[in-house]
Amino acid sequence: MRQEFKGIGASRGSALGRARVRLPHVLEVAEEHIPEAKVEAERARLQRAIDTVRAEMHALRQRLHGALAHEIGEFLDLHALLLDDPELLQGLDSLIRTGRYTADYALRLQRDRIAAVFAGMDDAYLRSRIDDIDQVVGRIHAALHNRKEGAEGVAGEILITDNVAPAELAQLQAQGVVAVITAAGSLLSHSAILARSLHLPLIVGVPGALLRINDGDALVVDGGSGLVVVEPGPADLRSHRTREREYIRERKELHRLRREPTRTIDAVDINLYANAESREDVAEAHALGATGIGLYRTEFLFLQRNELPDEEEQFRAYRDVVLGMSGRPVTIRTLDLGADKADRTGLALRDEPNPALGLRGVRLSLARRPLLETQLRALLRASGYGPLRVLVPMVTSREEIREVRSQLKRIARELRIQGHEIAEHVPLGAMIEVPAAALALPSFIGSVDFLSIGTNDLVQYLLAADRNNEALAHLYTPLHPAVLRLLRDVIRLSRLRQKPIAVCGEMAGDPLYAPLLLALGLTEFSLHPNTLLEVRRVIRECDLAALRKHLPLLMRARDRVGIEAWVKSHCPDQ
Repeated sequence: MRQEFKGIGASRGSALGRARVRLPHVLEVAEEHIPEAKVEAERARLQRAIDTVRAEMHALRQRLHGALAHEIGEFLDLHALLLDDPELLQGLDSLIRTGRYTADYALRLQRDRIAAVFAGMDDAYLRSRIDDIDQVVGRIHAALHNRKEGAEGVAGEILITDNVAPAELAQLQAQGVVAVITAAGSLLSHSAILARSLHLPLIVGVPGALLRINDGDALVVDGGSGLVVVEPGPADLRSHRTREREYIRERKELHRLRREPTRTIDAVDINLYANAESREDVAEAHALGATGIGLYRTEFLFLQRNELPDEEEQFRAYRDVVLGMSGRPVTIRTLDLGADKADRTGLALRDEPNPALGLRGVRLSLARRPLLETQLRALLRASGYGPLRVLVPMVTSREEIREVRSQLKRIARELRIQGHEIAEHVPLGAMIEVPAAALALPSFIGSVDFLSIGTNDLVQYLLAADRNNEALAHLYTPLHPAVLRLLRDVIRLSRLRQKPIAVCGEMAGDPLYAPLLLALGLTEFSLHPNTLLEVRRVIRECDLAALRKHLPLLMRARDRVGIEAWVKSHCPDQ
């Protein structure tokens, strides 16, 4: 019997397939004790399971590259840290040794203990972290019984679940899952962003889906409108085929734009740079006709290893990026790594209460001077192979950028004395992602050669709303009057002082926001290669003079609703 469900379209695309319902994970294990003679064997069994899970996650991490490594990696890193958490491991060990519980029941008891602690926290985001505990515990429990846990699908299936972790999406797509429907979730979550990058249809916030859709039901999913049809009729199937044909035609049209200029209707050229993290990203950016690399992340060199990369390793990596762009400019960001994610390299601070507001970005680099010096030496050496710019993350004050500038000049002199060929001038830029930096920009804009706005952090710091906290999804939005005014002021000042400026956060890669950013005065975007052609198409349909003429109307908007209405009225049809 035909049914309709309406959710939030989080990733475009049309899919037809069989339903596979995955109910929320609940660890139902009966209480069971073991004799003292079997305690050591049970402890060993548990350790083997933990080792198995650790190896599985490491293997998955090794297979990832580029955007997947960036988006999924931080979740795998968190789960790896949980596997080594003393509270979890010591609690499990004590329950088996002292309580003589089976490993299964000890796992359930320890999970419930930790969940009770999280549930009692005032912070909604921290309370939501129990999902990570459940995923890790579920993996361990599965390993105890030699079965798989987590991402598991069959070709042609549409997964219906309560929520989906970013680390699962790539696996599900590789297994042939054609779409995902979740009862919870947010349009701005990491999972939603990754699904769009993978071009995997995703609909979130579908009430009743888990209760009223059954395994094996035929489904039609429209990831654009958020519509789910169960047991579709002839008209539904015709609509699905029409959407599929339109999507294929759209992809062909986008493919033809690979060699076309990014030029508005009124003949203004706009620069589209690419964000990158791997050789594959660089190659794709080059093939798509990107102006250059606007943000190359260096964190991958530091994660999941037991030692810091030396100067030679970093130099080779940066040199290869420069060579890969064949003379187009490359912007490489210095280490933007929270100390909480660098435990194996010896950079971590123990018990840092809030890593997001802690020793990360330029703060970590300045606190670990040898780390900064090694990276700057490698970057300067790579500048001898082509145009290279250095971008400093998490800048808050004038003193930070001036200190990096001083180090850069000193190291350049030393390298020239040592006989290295480096560029005569290596531009130094600052990321504007902390509200204090945006407000204090007039005091230090003269100390930088260019600017890059990281909208992901800027929005969440400005609005005090974590984008991964579903309870705050209605608050986290770049379409807030305060965000737009700050962006306008920063872009206006940079243009006045003739400093190149780009936006490199998710906002730059969303075609919907391209007219808004153009109206604010932006002429440089830095975005993931996956969305570059879509943004190029929208820009080519924009009249820049007309957009800027209507900027006053945009800035008079008092709330999100008014800004959304402006965006809808000025964005070409998608």
